[in-house]
Amino acid sequence: FLNIRLDAAAQGAIVSRVLSAGTTYGSGQAMAGTKVNLEFVSANPTGPLHIGGTRWAAVGDALGRILSAQGALVTREYYFNDAGAQIDRFVRSLLAAASGEPTPEDGYAGEYIGDIAAQVLTVQPDALSLPPEQQHEVFRSIGIDLMFAEIKRTLHDFGTDFDVFFHEKSLFDSGAVDKAVSQLKESGNLYESEGAWWLRSTDFGDDKDRVVVKSNGESAYIAGDIAYFQDKRARGFDLCIYMLGADHHGYIGRLKAAAAAFGDDPDTVEVLIGQMVNLVRDGAPVKMSKRAGTVITLEDLVEAVGVDAARYSLIRSSVDSNIDLDLDLLTKQTNDNPVYYVQYAHARLSALARSAAELRISWEAADMSLLSHEREGALIRTLGEYPRVLTSASELREPHRVARYLEELAGTYHRFYDSCRVLPQGDEAPAPLHSSRLALCAATRQVLASGLGLLGVSAPERM
Repeated sequence: FLNIRLDAAAQGAIVSRVLSAGTTYGSGQAMAGTKVNLEFVSANPTGPLHIGGTRWAAVGDALGRILSAQGALVTREYYFNDAGAQIDRFVRSLLAAASGEPTPEDGYAGEYIGDIAAQVLTVQPDALSLPPEQQHEVFRSIGIDLMFAEIKRTLHDFGTDFDVFFHEKSLFDSGAVDKAVSQLKESGNLYESEGAWWLRSTDFGDDKDRVVVKSNGESAYIAGDIAYFQDKRARGFDLCIYMLGADHHGYIGRLKAAAAAFGDDPDTVEVLIGQMVNLVRDGAPVKMSKRAGTVITLEDLVEAVGVDAARYSLIRSSVDSNIDLDLDLLTKQTNDNPVYYVQYAHARLSALARSAAELRISWEAADMSLLSHEREGALIRTLGEYPRVLTSASELREPHRVARYLEELAGTYHRFYDSCRVLPQGDEAPAPLHSSRLALCAATRQVLASGLGLLGVSAPERM
């Protein structure tokens, strides 16, 4: 074994480095210049965002911030599914609600359907007097716009905004789907069987070949996915990250196979799969939404615990695992609540900084070699881990590593504060050690604020 002891001055240099770098401490250039298309949420515009989409809204936004901190040029993109059978079901549900008829058997239920139907009639009062085909088009165009506007609003209020909203329908209207299909036919990577056209996806590592054009001539869902990937690459993206729900495991093989079938590098495609989220209150699962009827929504979660607790709790676990969110715990102001624990550490450090300012004690010329206490060393070493944590979170696409690190940092700080008095008490005169410890506290406060910022969570100065 080798036992290595760091000189206090060498260890204290980490504090100076944090304070000197400020908000850039921990950032890197590992992905400098890489153009990343980060597609997440992309929920159908047929209802409020459910809790699964809410998980991606938090995790995807945090991942975008972390990749940017490593130099990547990130475009946050929402794939707007405005084509297909689900849109028809949505429109028929709106028409039924507007006409006072029961919800269609395969339609969408919930108070929001009635609300949107009423808004459509406000925009166009004569909608129900039009011929059936025109009724359908009016409720489709206005209803989808209203629903999607609400989705955008709830995402913005949640702290998640997008650079691009890409319409699936545009791929069909522009001929991009037909062009992609023709290209695959010409290359021989699309073959006809039983009246349908199939992608030779097993030749490129998929577990089975995929139908691209059905026997009735209609495009299968993958046809749009193929054209969409081509569009992303044509826009100059080096890496296309898709963040999809738990029922989309098959997309990993098919999207990589589609890239390879076009002669592209399959490593330009990354698919992240997020598992289920369950809400618990009073020890029992929460299953029904007051507004959506059948699912728990983003707004339900925010109403119950607030934006910060909602975002943090959804980010702090690996997306590979199911999570149970205890709504009672997330509203408690105790150390058992992880977001409160981290935010309270920042608020405590902010209060300390205000007290130091009143005492006119500064850390500007602090001697870091004085930081030789065991608890000081532990806190300094934890600060020194931050750049490595950000690099790992970026490389592995795992924002939860930042949240777990912040909890470790907060705990290490609390233990330091309990053992090491930072400011003089009573008539005690300020000493050099007070300034040194104040510098350590300032560095800790900086890293906590930085980490919370990458998660899209506030760093309160008072609690």
